[in-house]
Parts: sequence; C-alpha cells; structure tokens
Amino acid sequence: MSLVAASVASAQSRKPGAPGTQGNPLQFNVRDFGAKGDGATKDTSAFQRALDRCAALGGGEVLVPAGNYRTGAIALRSNTLLRLEKDAVIAGSGDFADYPVTQVRWEGKWIQGRVGLIYGIDANQIGIAGPGKIIGNSAVGGRPTAQDPLRHPALIEFIHCRDVRLEGFSAEYQLMWCIHPTNCENVSIRGLTIRTTGGNGDGIDIDSCRHVRIDGCDIATGDDCIAIKSGRGSEANVLMQTSEDIEIINCTMADSIFACIGIGSETSGGIRNVRVAHCKFTGARTFAFYIKTRVGRGAFIEDIVADDLDVSGTAGGFLSLNLLSSGLQDQDPVPGVDGIPTVRNLRFSNVRVKDCPQLVDATRVHPDKPVDGFSLINVTGNCTKGISLANIKKAEIRNVKVSGLAGPLISLHNVSGKGLEGAAMIDVPKAPDVVPAPAEPYRLH
Repeated sequence: MSLVAASVASAQSRKPGAPGTQGNPLQFNVRDFGAKGDGATKDTSAFQRALDRCAALGGGEVLVPAGNYRTGAIALRSNTLLRLEKDAVIAGSGDFADYPVTQVRWEGKWIQGRVGLIYGIDANQIGIAGPGKIIGNSAVGGRPTAQDPLRHPALIEFIHCRDVRLEGFSAEYQLMWCIHPTNCENVSIRGLTIRTTGGNGDGIDIDSCRHVRIDGCDIATGDDCIAIKSGRGSEANVLMQTSEDIEIINCTMADSIFACIGIGSETSGGIRNVRVAHCKFTGARTFAFYIKTRVGRGAFIEDIVADDLDVSGTAGGFLSLNLLSSGLQDQDPVPGVDGIPTVRNLRFSNVRVKDCPQLVDATRVHPDKPVDGFSLINVTGNCTKGISLANIKKAEIRNVKVSGLAGPLISLHNVSGKGLEGAAMIDVPKAPDVVPAPAEPYRLH
C-alpha cells in the first residue's frame, strides 16, 4: 500500500459519522432545524444550526433529505459529515453578502476573500457524502478585480483541516474553482461527478496539501480538471507548505480551456510524490498533462509518476513542460539561482494516444537547472509530432511505437540519456535571466 493510500485509509477509519464509543452515530435532519427545501427560502441558518448542534454533541451526520435547498456559506465543524440523500440539492446563493470574508488562497497568495459555499477552517474529521448534488451560483463566480479585490467564493473549500472525506456526490459551478482543499492533510475524494464547463473554473485544486487520494471521479471542466499547487513567490517559498503524497487513480477527465492535470504554475512551496494511474483523458484545450512553473518560483517539482493512461481529444498533445515562463510573476519572486525551479524524476509509462497532435513538448527548461531524470516508456497510438526535449539529463525513451508522424520521433537540445539514437537536433529559445536580488531580503508581512 502506498504512503498516501495508507494515510487516507487511516483517516477513513476515523471518518465523521462515527463519533464517541456507542457505535451508533448521531444523526440530525436539517428539516428538524427549519430547512424548507423549497428552492426559494434561504436555508442557511437551518443548516448551520444542525451542523453546530451535531458538533457540540460530539459529532455525527447531518442529513439532507430530498429537496432544493438554497443557502449561503455553511461551515462544517469537527467530527461532522454532511450527507446528501438522493434528489437533495444544495444551491448556492447569488448574494455576495452570504459568503463571509477571511484569509483565503488565490493564485498562490493568501489574500482577503470570501469563503466557499461549503467550507471548513481548522476542522478535523469532516466530510460530505452523496448521492445528492451541490450547485454553485455563477453570479458569485469570477475573479478579483481592482474594483472588487476580494476573492470570489469557491464551491467547496477546506483550510487547515485534517481527515477530509468527499464521496459520491455531484458538484457544479462556473467561473471559479469547484473543490479547493488548502493546507489540509489526509484528504479522500472519491466517486465525484464534477462539472465546471462554460467558464474558467478548475475541478479540484490541491493547494499545499499532504496525503491526498482522488479516486474514481468523472470531471469535465473549464480550465484544469485537477490542479496541484503550493503557493507563489517568496511568501510561499518561506512558508514551504509542500503539496506531497498525492494519488489520482481511475478518473476520467475532459477540459475545455487548459489541461486535464496541471502541476503548477504556483509551485513555490514545492510539489513531490504525485502518482497518476489508470486514468482516461478525453479532451484538453492544450495538453492532457501540463507541468508548469517559471523562473522566480524556486522550490522543486519531483517524483511525478504516471502510468496506464488513455489520451484522446487534445488540441495540444499528451505532455507539456514549461519551466521558464508559465503564470504570473510574483511581486516578490525568489531571486537568483534559487529562483530557478528544480525538477527531477518524471516518469510516464504505458500511455495510449489517439489522434494526438504532439506526444511531448518539453523544450522550455532552464539550462542552468536541467531536468534530472525523465522517462517515457511504452507508448502506442498515433500522433502528428513526436517528442521534443531540451536541457534534460538521465532521459530514457523506450518502446515508443506511434504511427502518423510528420517528422522525427525525437528532437533534442542538450539532452543525455538512453534511447536517443537517431534524434534530430533543434534550437530552443533563450532562457530568461534570473531575478535580481532585492535591496532588502524578503520577510513575511
């Protein structure tokens, strides 16, 4: 059993809904606390009373029977599970005033913003279970602006929480992130159906979290289906809250704006030990798998393993690396050579591609910090363009058998390793300069 699977299994043995020693979890029905479920009445207060009562008595389940419940933001307390029965729908309010303001993560920075429709802060052993549905209101989606600098609410957001369980429900939102655990540990996301098409909105954003398992989810989004991040710039680099031990298995993903799985571009706290297996990518506006960062991020991306993947419907191709210039530069970037991200041990195997424009585009790598370890093994299918690599050492290309190529299978610049015989040579763009040191060293403020 992998480390992440063991950690999540341990968390699930303590999962909400089984508090105390009696063996019979307490259960509270939101209707008993005044919820109407008529689609018109705001049921926020009734939900919060039920959740608070459940937590105060030691924990258990808060049951949401069939109905259409309109609410503002509701908070899960420790040891509580929100259970949505069949035909139960929680629909978010379109009024910004229904979402309290606190410190939240936005594009890798801690800023003032509105909490999620369902949220938890500093809570342990919490969760949401289906088979019901949670629908965000697009009227509160979108991004901060100069006129309205507060971050808009995510759909489901947990901050500084442990032992989080999300299982068996459907989620819909537009123009903003759907599920966003931040600084959480032991997170299980299983059997969800997520739809955020029709606007710029990620499906699941894993943000500075440890021991995360995403299993058996069906995700179709605008922007990334699953994004893994750890903060941006010197703030995140000083905090060093790494996203690590993350497993994504048995999922089907389709994206209409960017990638199916995006690692970065906010990587200043580091990302390590990510395993993707037995997944299907059925559409991507760019590449199915995109690893992205930039000079000024610093930190590391390491030990990324992907195996047994089916890839089709991509406008760009299977895999892209941009380690030079992806995403916004921070106001306080990491200076000097330390600001060039360290990337090592990337392994992709048993990949089947269909009508793929390009197999791998990995030329945007800084020559001062080459990728240390890159493997592409057992690839079949058809694609137009092959594998382009630059500034990589310990590469291994083995058993890549694809048809339909309009040029060479492998094109290289400053690459060493195995399986590179007969490769064409290419030129690559000049890498950006490192960030100059500021007059005063950065400090958290």
